[in-house]
Amino acid sequence: MKETISLSVIVPVYNEEYLLEESLNRLFVITDSPYISKVQVVVVDDASNDGTVIIIEKLSRELPSKNGLFNWCFIKHEQNKGKGEAIKTALQFLTGDITIIHDADLEYFPSDITRMIPLFITEHADAVYGSRFLPHEYRRVLMFRHELGNRLITFLSNLFSNLNLTDVETCYKAIKTDLLKSIPLHSADFRFEIEITMKLAKRKARIFEMPITYSGRTYEEGKKIKWPDGFKALWAIIKYGFSDDIFTEDNYGGRILARLSEAEKFNRWMVDMFIPYVGQNVLEIGAGIGTVTKKVIPRKRYYATDINEYYLTSINSLKENKPYLNVTYLNVNDVASFKKTQGHFDTIICLNVIEHVDDDALALRNIADLLENNGRAVILVPRGAWLFGSLDEVVGHRRRYSKKMLESLAQTARLDIITIIPFNRISVIPWYLNGKVLKKRTFGLFQIYVMNHLTPLLRVIDKFIPLPSLSFIAIMEKKPQP
Repeated sequence: MKETISLSVIVPVYNEEYLLEESLNRLFVITDSPYISKVQVVVVDDASNDGTVIIIEKLSRELPSKNGLFNWCFIKHEQNKGKGEAIKTALQFLTGDITIIHDADLEYFPSDITRMIPLFITEHADAVYGSRFLPHEYRRVLMFRHELGNRLITFLSNLFSNLNLTDVETCYKAIKTDLLKSIPLHSADFRFEIEITMKLAKRKARIFEMPITYSGRTYEEGKKIKWPDGFKALWAIIKYGFSDDIFTEDNYGGRILARLSEAEKFNRWMVDMFIPYVGQNVLEIGAGIGTVTKKVIPRKRYYATDINEYYLTSINSLKENKPYLNVTYLNVNDVASFKKTQGHFDTIICLNVIEHVDDDALALRNIADLLENNGRAVILVPRGAWLFGSLDEVVGHRRRYSKKMLESLAQTARLDIITIIPFNRISVIPWYLNGKVLKKRTFGLFQIYVMNHLTPLLRVIDKFIPLPSLSFIAIMEKKPQP
């Protein structure tokens, strides 16, 4: 993260004609922070039916001239859709490094934002929550039953997300903008608070909390959240607690990766097939969200790399207290600069990567170039052109391999094949049915669940199943060249 950062502030507004102007003027205190270079404010009027529209028209003329560091954007919904929809609308216009949500009801104080932002620089935070319940110098006394409901929702949210937040319903959630945009959001109302928290937890985001000042309104003063919203939040905890919809659509099959990462026993089996060939100076190409990384470390030196910045964010969460672990961008088609700075490795793990690239021969030559003499490459690829179907398309496969194709690629890269291990025979049947017959474009959670729980049995009987394997694991070695 840079020494200074830009900030985007989302302000959802509904019927706040008497408070909006003061709420927006309070934001100018943000520029007191030496960490903030510029501020973008996106105001979304959620089809207010009072005088809010007139106030916004007035402010759109007056505010831009007040402070040159601020950029203002005013958007109007034609129909009332809810806070969550207002936030989703604003996402399309965000330009800052960090995004925070600021309600227009004067319950929160923007001076707290200036204390939250430095954590993104000093602690490499992915998200910072402002807690109304952490110890502070003072606080306005809240309605007891309202606070009790908040604490119950926070407790249940923590139970499902395995976080230890003190205030999941806080408005002040500051999140890296790129991370926020990469998460699919569906909640139209206050359930957004639960959804984003659950999905940040599943993305292994580094979340911090700090105390903030809070002056809660009473219902007589215009507080909008009601007791039915509490029941909606409870249902959202269950719904998003079991959801693996944590990546927006991308070209890397992120949703399927997230789903497959839940198959803990299966992934352990896959790693155990090649772990005897792994040394201490390891480069993993295409590490994804760290599913394999977690099972291979610790090592003396380990580089986990990918071309998807969102995946790298997930792996970064593993770095704490692991001085041997490095996380960085690497494109297997262009390794020259990486080789110049990081040198060679005794092992390169490259699982489900070269079938995605246009020139797999170039990719394997680059892998060989990063290996030291007698170093080994662990290459996992999908097997069998006859199996190519809709599932291959959705994850971006360009081809499936035969043994001859692997041998030819290894020869081109001047690598010797030590062994080719057939892996996972039983999955040929569901892959064929889903991808060739049913033309599905994702894996069902139930299928993943069944496969994972059958893995202890499959590990024993796999080599006796009279079917071709779904994948090949090729172990290749770089011999010294004369």
